[in-house]
This record gives sequence, structure tokens and C-alpha cells, in this order.
Amino acid sequence: MTGSFITALPSAGRLMASLRDIGYDLPGAIADIIDNAIDADAATVAVEIAADGADSWIRVSDDGVGMNRARIDEAMRYGTRADYGADSLGHFGLGLKTASLSQCRRLTVASRTAEADPPVIRRWDLDQVLSTDSWELERVRAVSAPSRLLEPLEGVGAGTVVLWEHLDRVLPRKPTEGMTARVLRTAVDDAREHLGMVFHRFLDGEAYGRRWPFGRRRLELSLNGEPVEPWDPFSRDEARTHALPPQLLEYTDAYGCAVTVPVKPYVLPGQQFFSTADAHRSAGGPKRWNRHQGFYIYRRERLIQAGGWNRLRTLDEHAKLARIAVDLPPGQEEQFGVDVAKMRVSLPVDLRAGLRAIASGAVAVAQERYRDHLDASTEVVAPRSVTSEAISLSRDWPAIMAVVDDVLEQEPGLRDRLLLRLANADADDDSLLRHGHGT
Repeated sequence: MTGSFITALPSAGRLMASLRDIGYDLPGAIADIIDNAIDADAATVAVEIAADGADSWIRVSDDGVGMNRARIDEAMRYGTRADYGADSLGHFGLGLKTASLSQCRRLTVASRTAEADPPVIRRWDLDQVLSTDSWELERVRAVSAPSRLLEPLEGVGAGTVVLWEHLDRVLPRKPTEGMTARVLRTAVDDAREHLGMVFHRFLDGEAYGRRWPFGRRRLELSLNGEPVEPWDPFSRDEARTHALPPQLLEYTDAYGCAVTVPVKPYVLPGQQFFSTADAHRSAGGPKRWNRHQGFYIYRRERLIQAGGWNRLRTLDEHAKLARIAVDLPPGQEEQFGVDVAKMRVSLPVDLRAGLRAIASGAVAVAQERYRDHLDASTEVVAPRSVTSEAISLSRDWPAIMAVVDDVLEQEPGLRDRLLLRLANADADDDSLLRHGHGT
């Protein structure tokens, strides 16, 4: 005979306040709201950051499908039961609330599904929740809503507006107008760089070509009225960017299913080999050259990690030209340790050896490029295109690498030359095998 059960609801005030510290910065929080707009099939998203002293506000509006009363009530609930599709950027049912309230104390959302429908408006006010310690979601009447909330919905068929007010995590405790203007100018610059990086596949149309193969389009994203431009981490428009052969890694997930991970290594040109000085400066990225070396991990076309080696190697000035795209397979968020803020990733253990090998090959090429940059008399390897056929690394690859490590541990120079040869070899090049057999 079992015992009885009671409903143990968490303290609304304490839980809502504690979830403010889940790990967002301002650009990351704005990006999470844009994820929802993309999931709502928005073609246009406008971000406004308005400086007005203590009354400053941030607004994200879109022309997506919008929400009716039932859907907006569910969307505003913590841990929504939304059925996320294969292409959805959302995952945990927390992003709208946690991202917003990580930056502000009052979140208001207005949405409409058709031009004839009046907008439905819901609000979480942290101070109200703290005072009552209850999950009181406010239903706001349109007649009492601020004009800045409803203006983007005027004259559009459908859409959603997310408004942040009382920006206590963005502004100083007692903000003056001058101080507020300076802080928010920096916020605009940081957000512009971050959004152009995170959503570059949507902004240049690359993502839509894969998500909807029957039509190609671009996301129109603006910040304070100015278009956000995509930032390609791999400088693929540069003639001297070296695209190494794409590869496929395999691992078995927690459910015993074989999972394939596409990996595309790139080596960027040295400074003097960029087409222009501005192109080189732009390629350095928001975090600048050294911190942008490493893995670029994408989840459903959205960038969730921009550089870093995930403890497979350390940052190195001589390796800063190496950047590697890794596409996280659908449904593998748990295996990769993706957090709610979509800002941290952990590599599955079974992938680490294969990724280490790919990284070593790319870094070997990058080091050659770096030396070319230091010595202009050295001939630069001509860039070549990636073929459509990828190299597949089998599940035996970790064992193979273990043997290679043992043999070459005392000969790092020989190892680098071997990895360089592997990185530059065509998929059908068996010369290494012939040399290995003494022919």
C-alpha cells in the first residue's frame, strides 16, 4: 500500500527570482526571443533598444503567426508543454520568461493571429509576484497598454511583441540620462555583433535553404532601424580561405541509436592575404581572433558556440586561423549538454577523439598559414573547394588515434606533418596507404 500525494508548488517569488541568474547576458537574452520569432515563421524581426533614463525599454517585434488566448497563456507559463518540432529553436519551455526576466523586472507580451483579431496581452511583473508569492499572470487590457507595446501590431495581419521594462539588470541602480545613453549605446553595439554572428545562416539565407528546400529566403532582422548584417565565421567569400574536406563522425547516443555529426573544418587566410584590411578586421569577430579559434557548434542552423576547443586543446596564437563547423544532430541536446540559455555545450565522450583528430589536422594547416603570414616569401597553398562527398570516420577511429598517439608521442614534428597530409588529402587519395605499405 502506497502513501498519499500532495501538490508541492514551488514558491513563485523565490523560483522566479532565482531563474534570473540562469546565465544570460543581454545579447544572448535578445537572441532567445528571436528564436521564438523564427519558430513562429517570422520573415521580419525588429529589435528596439530605447534610452529614456529609468524608463528605458527593449522591444522585440515580429510578423510571425501570432498567438491566440490559449497559446499565449501557455507560452507565458514556466515549463510550457509546447510540442517542439524537428526544426524548432525552442526546447525547454523556459526561454521567453527566463531570458526576459534575466534583464528586466516586467515582461509584457502582445500578440494577434489575424488583422481582425484584437491583440491579447499578458504580463509577468516580478515585483507583483514577489509581493504575493503566487503565480499571478496579468491579463492586460489593450486600452491600458502602453503605445510602444501596440505600435508594431498596427497595420499587420499577425505578429507578436515582447516588451521589457524596468531594466534593472541592464542599467545602473540610479541611472542618469547620460549614463543610460552610454550604457545602451554599448548594448546596441554588442547586440548587433552577437545577433549577426548567432543568426548568420538565417540572415544570409543558408538556413532557410535547408529547412525549407522548396524556397530560399532571408530573415530580415533590424536593430534600432538598421539592418543586422550576417557575420560568416569562416570568411567563405575570401578567395584564400582554405575549406578542408568535410567529415562525418559517428557515435551511439544514450538510447543506443547511431548518430552522425557533420564536421566542416576551415582555415582562414593570414592577415596580409585577406582581400582588404576591413575584411580581416571583420573576420576577427566580436571576441577577436584568438578567442574565435575552435569549434562553431550549430543547433538547427543557429550558432550556440562560437569558438573554443572544449578542453581538447588550449587557445594558441599560431592556431587562430582554424575554425571548425559542427552541426548538432536533431534531438541530441541532452547528449551535448545544451543549457537553457543556449550558451554552453559539452561534447559527448565518444566524439572527443574524432574531433581532436580533426582539430589537430586543421591546426596543422593553420600553423602553416600562420608561418606564411610571418614570411611573405613562403608560397601559399592554393585554396580549393570542398567536394560534396564527405569523409566518414568509423567508430574504430578512437582506437586508431590511440595507436597513432602511442607511436608518435615522442615525434611531434612527424605527427604534425602526417596530420597536415591527412588534412590536405582528397577523399580518394590512397597515397598514404601506399606509403604505409612501402610501395
